[in-house]
Amino acid sequence: MTRENYVGIDVGKKSLDLAVYGAKKTTTFPNTEEGIEELLLTLQKINSSLIVVETTGGYERPLVVALLSQGFPISVANPTRVRALAKASGKLAKTDAIDAHLIAEYACLMKPQPISSFDEAFLRLQALVKRREQVIGMRTAEKNRLDKSPLFVEEYIERHILQLEEEVALLEKEIQTLAASIPHCREGMELLSTIPGVGFITSVTVLALLPELGTLDNKAIASLAGLAPFNRDSGKKQGKRKIFGGRKRVRRVLYLSTLSAISCNPVIREFYERLIERGKPSKVAITACMRKLLTIMNAMARDNTPWQEFSLPEVEILSSAS
Repeated sequence: MTRENYVGIDVGKKSLDLAVYGAKKTTTFPNTEEGIEELLLTLQKINSSLIVVETTGGYERPLVVALLSQGFPISVANPTRVRALAKASGKLAKTDAIDAHLIAEYACLMKPQPISSFDEAFLRLQALVKRREQVIGMRTAEKNRLDKSPLFVEEYIERHILQLEEEVALLEKEIQTLAASIPHCREGMELLSTIPGVGFITSVTVLALLPELGTLDNKAIASLAGLAPFNRDSGKKQGKRKIFGGRKRVRRVLYLSTLSAISCNPVIREFYERLIERGKPSKVAITACMRKLLTIMNAMARDNTPWQEFSLPEVEILSSAS
């Protein structure tokens, strides 16, 4: 019987630490093109069943691209989940080598779903979508500073805001061109954009950052987006249910689309008004509408059908939202 080897790789700015679950040894490689090539040669000898790396703000991307291009089974994990496993098992020490072994343990115990296929254009699209949001965040921060700055500083801030707006326009143009060149993204955008209240930015962001859309059930897709309510009960105490975690960039565009949909989408508007009539706070009602909008997108992507008056099961009412 062939041994299953689960590999964890701790990614740093300058180094890559590789560990195999059950083995004590850790191997370190430089996080460079040459180092990644050496790491790939080592992995070919290991016969790994699954390789897991954590998201590190972009330092993991060259490694992930290289692993995918060579056909390795690779999964990218949320660091908070790996750290939660470490805390649960009482492993509180933290070094690069320890982290690599923890990631390998996470790979073995949790067996996260590997990325299904390699698509350099799609990875580029994801990076551009994330970069656009970063620039939007900088623009918002500058606009907030404008009112609090002295007059002689306002000119500099206004000039920077104009530069950021030009950058956003350039990014959106490139995102649109790139998305149109990727068949499943182009078809997905055409599909999702038929929903009243959902525009280009929302559809491309959801497709780029939530590629599981249409492949999971409604509860699972809501959980990935951070829109699934979690119980806060203990004994006789029943706490307010809250949402947390998930993919915040997806949640942000869904929030803006939901505000638009409440005005122009008959299904979402009716659902929102019904919640308000039941005495739900506006924040709770909007969150529930975000979840309903996402489940509609999920059904459309799954069935490959354009917008219609969906008769989906009513979204579970949240008792609280954050």
